[in-house]
Amino acid sequence: MSVKEPTDTEKLNDFVRTIIADDVASNKHGGSVVTRFPPEPSGLLHIGHAKAICLDFGVASEFGGRCHLRFDDTNPEVEEDEYVQSIHRDIKWLGFDWGEHFYHASDYFERLYDFAVELIGKGSAYVCDWSSEEIAANRGTLTEPANASPGRSRSVEENLDLFARMRAGEFEEGACVVRAKIDLGSSVLPLRDPTIYRILKTPHHRTGTEWCVYPMYDFAHCLSDSLELITHSLCTLEFIDRRPLYEWFLAQLDVPSNPQQIEFARLNVAYTVTSKRNLKRFVEEGFVSGWDDPRMPTLAGLRRRGYTPESIRNFCKGVGVAKRENLIQVARLEFSVREHLNRIADRRMAVLKPLKVVITNYPEDEIEQLDAINNPEDPGAGSRQVPFSREIYIEQDDFMEDAPKKFFRLSQGREVRLRYAYFVTCNDVIKDDAGNVVELHCTYDPATRGGNSPDGRKVKGTLHWVSAAAGVPAEVRLYDTLLDLEDPSDLEEGKTLLDHVRPNSLETLTDCVVEPILADTPEGTSVQFERLGYYCVDPDSEAGRPVFNRTVTLRDTWAKVAKKK
Repeated sequence: MSVKEPTDTEKLNDFVRTIIADDVASNKHGGSVVTRFPPEPSGLLHIGHAKAICLDFGVASEFGGRCHLRFDDTNPEVEEDEYVQSIHRDIKWLGFDWGEHFYHASDYFERLYDFAVELIGKGSAYVCDWSSEEIAANRGTLTEPANASPGRSRSVEENLDLFARMRAGEFEEGACVVRAKIDLGSSVLPLRDPTIYRILKTPHHRTGTEWCVYPMYDFAHCLSDSLELITHSLCTLEFIDRRPLYEWFLAQLDVPSNPQQIEFARLNVAYTVTSKRNLKRFVEEGFVSGWDDPRMPTLAGLRRRGYTPESIRNFCKGVGVAKRENLIQVARLEFSVREHLNRIADRRMAVLKPLKVVITNYPEDEIEQLDAINNPEDPGAGSRQVPFSREIYIEQDDFMEDAPKKFFRLSQGREVRLRYAYFVTCNDVIKDDAGNVVELHCTYDPATRGGNSPDGRKVKGTLHWVSAAAGVPAEVRLYDTLLDLEDPSDLEEGKTLLDHVRPNSLETLTDCVVEPILADTPEGTSVQFERLGYYCVDPDSEAGRPVFNRTVTLRDTWAKVAKKK
């Protein structure tokens, strides 16, 4: 993988790495480290998955081990090959590679079936005729035990026969399930005879109609880990209550290895939801344009918005691995991408809300090429030529007719610097019939070419601009967070997340003008629009008319938002 290896000091910066280091030192698992990243192919990966990916692949690399990619494809009703391909793409984009260790839970369907038969044969599992609703209704409470299903007293022979008939397709969906026989009075609710197999007659995206019985996640997951000789099964805190079940299955069966489950806090980012169910609703109900909409927390959405793999990895590293849930502010994620793009993104000029400026003493037909720095943070980035002409565009916000004293941009009678160009002074303001400012007439000082005055006079304002004669039309999309609720888990009673979707989370500007060098910039390229922020070329771009997504502003605005609250 292309990710930089950490130093020895960095390796032991969290409790997970400490546990693994101790295991290696004590020669547990023969001193080997094998982890896995086990997504379900029922949706796209999101920012929360990025933390898990960095941890799973990171610790394996740090301790000289390996990390498997395994799809837990045990629910054909929601799984698609399209998601498999997108997950492949996202993990590789993030900077990690599983090499030859690519697996599916469906690779083990026969082995998993045999394990279920083994449990039934030991009297540790049985066929239950209750529906899922009846099972839930009889689960009991924290103070009351669960009720026994009539099927719990069946003989081993009868249960084996029924399970074989389930596999043969004799029963309809929902007619019966297989449950582990553990402890109906356990204080650990997942141990109260959990379902391990159910009937589904939906074709599987890999095995077709070969199977009509499918293992439940809890059963398939730990046994797949064991079959792959996983040493450390890293998962988020919601699985901590299921660890006893994970360990019970391994203890009951003749398995090749006993992986260790270790739980860590999931990644929770303010104003962001990663629930697959909610993300799917956003897509299906038209709140976003798709799974890769730049407002989505999916890796595809972040990539389209202009986030870099390095920035996401650095963000995950900075957040760290903890045992307790907490809410990470959006500003930390934005800081990571801003810091990285500042080093690598070329500078360009773009005017998002144009106001025409006519430089009345500049030659009418002349277009002058001026030198402009590509990236002051990268001396090797060189420079480019920027065309300058009699008519240019500046931002509407950079002019104020009745400007206060501390307004250091353009106003009538004031002089400002045009970036890389000249000093100009506003002389006249042209308005339409409604009184709106539509054009400015200015004069320039030819002696200030390059933005410097030979007589030493200073101006406080420097504006970006684009030549009206050579500029290229562009569309720019300004994104805000999709939700207006800082902590999505803190919903008011009777409210849903759909009630907190911002109606103005996307502002589309269609009359923008950018430097001509940006006319055919490749999709995915990130640039800094000077004075405005970082932007990325969207796939919707057409020849000669690029579309840009704003990745992040130049400065953190969240601190101001927090103060207003």
